[in-house]
Amino acid sequence: MNSSISRNPGAANAEIRAVQEAVASASTWVAPLRQQFARVIVGQQHLLDRLVIGLLTNGHILLEGVPGLGKTLALKTLAQALEVSFQRIQFTPDMLPADVVGTMIYNPRDGSFQTKHGPVFANLILADEINRAPAKVQSALLEAMQERQVTLGSATHALPEPFMVMATQNPVEQEGTYPLPEAQVDRFMLKIILNYPTRSQERAILDTMGTTAPVTVVDPVVGGAQILAARHVVNHIYIDDKVRDYIVDLVLATRDPRAVGKDLGGYIQAGASPRATICLGLGARANAFLQGRGYATPQDVKDVALEVLRHRVVVSYEAEAEDITSDQIIGRILESLPVP
Repeated sequence: MNSSISRNPGAANAEIRAVQEAVASASTWVAPLRQQFARVIVGQQHLLDRLVIGLLTNGHILLEGVPGLGKTLALKTLAQALEVSFQRIQFTPDMLPADVVGTMIYNPRDGSFQTKHGPVFANLILADEINRAPAKVQSALLEAMQERQVTLGSATHALPEPFMVMATQNPVEQEGTYPLPEAQVDRFMLKIILNYPTRSQERAILDTMGTTAPVTVVDPVVGGAQILAARHVVNHIYIDDKVRDYIVDLVLATRDPRAVGKDLGGYIQAGASPRATICLGLGARANAFLQGRGYATPQDVKDVALEVLRHRVVVSYEAEAEDITSDQIIGRILESLPVP
């Protein structure tokens, strides 16, 4: 959308109304998806909305939490509600890159090599406990996540659309985990931290899941073509110049907090990358889509800022020594940065 329409209120209003109608038409599957998700997962609408934001923005999701919180179940439930191909990859310390992307197999009959695709050739990939595999396996995902393609031998193979990696990881302090390379972490659009449920949610989980019967199977409610159509609508959601400037100021503040009057005492080793700027804009638009709006607001930016930035702001050793996290740093910046 041409940013110049922000200087022409009449044109902007007409454009926003047209986009809002397109949003209403393209988002009819959101409510049924929430209903299907709630049949299995208790009290996690925020998690579902973030997963849908990943789908709408062609992004990948990193979900972190201690074992037993339902990370894998949530992602499998989402995959069941989508009419797309799905593969689950269980990451282990003895994995090889070929176990993920595939390999070339020699045929002794004619002396040729045949391509065998790995499980990454699917629309939705559940990379379960991704940080239990060594770095060489993580690097095998980089090309797939960024370029949506895989190179085997001398040939490059395109991955299907839509394509999304949904990864779970245990906290790095736990036994048998490897920290993910920074280059790979940056390719996840959102990092979601799953916390313990509330008491009422815990009781609901007991009432729902405290049985030996199989987990409820959800019905598919949306297909790949509808997701791609919704992405097209998201790209046209109006975002004003002032909101764009707010996004840029927010990212720059992670690199130099003193610009917003915050002296964080050298707690930041590295600020957010330009990829964070892009993800904030897309995430704000997708959040507006979920709210049924044809325009993004500064609140949309704030709603997705923590999950977009927390894994891109690298804290210093001094911050670690004082138990200051990237979440706390981002929170202080959000409080100090003027909202347009």
